[in-house]
Parts: sequence; C-alpha cells; structure tokens
Amino acid sequence: MTVPFVVCALITAISSVVSFGFSVAAALNTAGEARTMALYACARSAALVLVGAASFLTGSTPWLLAIASCMIIVQAGDATIGALIRDRVKTLGPAGTAVLNLAAMIWLLR
Repeated sequence: MTVPFVVCALITAISSVVSFGFSVAAALNTAGEARTMALYACARSAALVLVGAASFLTGSTPWLLAIASCMIIVQAGDATIGALIRDRVKTLGPAGTAVLNLAAMIWLLR
C-alpha cells in the first residue's frame, strides 16, 4: 500500500466512523418515528464503516475509490443539511472532511 492509499483510506475510515457515531447518538437520543429513522441511518452508516475497513484488508484501489466517493457524497450531503439548518459546525465540519477526502482521492489517482 502506498502513502496516498493509506492516507485516503484513513480519511475515508475516519469519516465513516464519525458518521456512524452521529447516527448512533441520534438513535439513542430520540424516540418514536425519529428514532426509527435514526436506526435506519445507523444501519447504513455501519455498512459504510465495514466497507471502509475492507479497503485496508483488500488493498484494492478501485474499492477504496468507490467507498471514498460514497463518503464524499455523504459528507457533502451532511454539509448541505448543516447549511439548511444554519449550523456552522454541522456545515464546515462535513464540508472540510469532504474536501480533505477529495484531495486524498486526487492524490491517490495521480
């Protein structure tokens, strides 16, 4: 594994774990229909964590590019939601992560 691969895989993995953490927190702190929606988010986030970890096990660049692309889309979506609710932290955090992951992906592709 090259340095660009490891950097991209680490950023992608950290991004997926943070996303999973937020979905778990939402599931634990909500009730009713909102909790059901949060549990669905947990299921999807858990899947992203697992496929992100698989990048380290397989060493596959195409696999890493696919999951990194997914996490960039997830983080861009989170940043958009943060902007819609006018929360700077929930906008800038995910936006920064998406940009960092995109930069790592571009580095990997070179």
